[in-house]
Amino acid sequence: MGSIFASKEYDLDRNPRELYNEFLTDFDIKVSDEETEHRFSIFHYNLNLVKALNKKSPNAKFGITKFSHLNTHEFSNQYLTLQTTERTDSDPVAELYDQYQVNALPDTFDWRDKGAVTAVKDQGQCGSCWAFSATGNIEGQWFLAGHTIVSLSEQNLVDCDHECYQNDSSDCDSGCEGGLQPNAYNYIIKNGGIDTETSYPYTAEDGTCSFIAADVGAKITNWTFVSSDEGQIATYLVDHGPLAVAVDATIWQFYLGGVITVGCGTSLDHGVLIVGYGSETDIFDEEIQYWTIKNSWGADWGDSGYVYIEKGTGCCGVNTYVTCSTVA
Repeated sequence: MGSIFASKEYDLDRNPRELYNEFLTDFDIKVSDEETEHRFSIFHYNLNLVKALNKKSPNAKFGITKFSHLNTHEFSNQYLTLQTTERTDSDPVAELYDQYQVNALPDTFDWRDKGAVTAVKDQGQCGSCWAFSATGNIEGQWFLAGHTIVSLSEQNLVDCDHECYQNDSSDCDSGCEGGLQPNAYNYIIKNGGIDTETSYPYTAEDGTCSFIAADVGAKITNWTFVSSDEGQIATYLVDHGPLAVAVDATIWQFYLGGVITVGCGTSLDHGVLIVGYGSETDIFDEEIQYWTIKNSWGADWGDSGYVYIEKGTGCCGVNTYVTCSTVA
């Protein structure tokens, strides 16, 4: 891991009102006089929730973040809008590795060290996590196919991608209202590529499609689901690059650092990117395996924009919906 806690740590036992005022100043959050008491009550409630999380999950650290003035419903609507759906028999699924290959994995692995991961991005108050998860995977695939690493345009997907999963009109990509990584892959395949971030910058809001074929930064030819077995996921990760996954990120609202081992559900609501894995000694002096996950809430959240969750236990539903694109 890098620095354990990138965000400022507050003394949670201080006077809640003083903490609230300091929080507003630190994160430059503007609250009207009419709304300030309502926001304070939410902040106070969240403060008690954070204390409970710290007791429940001793290997992770939760605290005051830039989302601490939002209630669960607000946070979910603004940042957790992945539209997962049931996989079907017609979906492509990667072949399984034999046990020898799984057992031969290195103890630690990180695609950031190999240049396959772009800088942490920030989706803002737009439910476009699905787009960031998909572009993160494709950026890695494009690089590993022998090209220069390039940051791809999530806004291209937000504005232009309206693909529907298995042609079901209830599971369509809908910009800031949510979407699905497989839909994004299918759009990019049909579209003949995706523009670069530089040519089609992110605005954190729905806009008019402005795709320009001459500005394409990467192309893909196919995609696949990966097994839900975490040994298989790790092997596929090492062989094929960073993987797009779906998770239950509800408690991530207050995450500062460390390894999340408990407290997560499995109601998939957020798209992220697995870039590696490793292990460390927990507070009980026992080894704990973890996934290294790139998020899209900016580098001022979590551990410089990353979160670590326990590996091998299905923590946060991380093994449930794993996909990877293919570059010819």
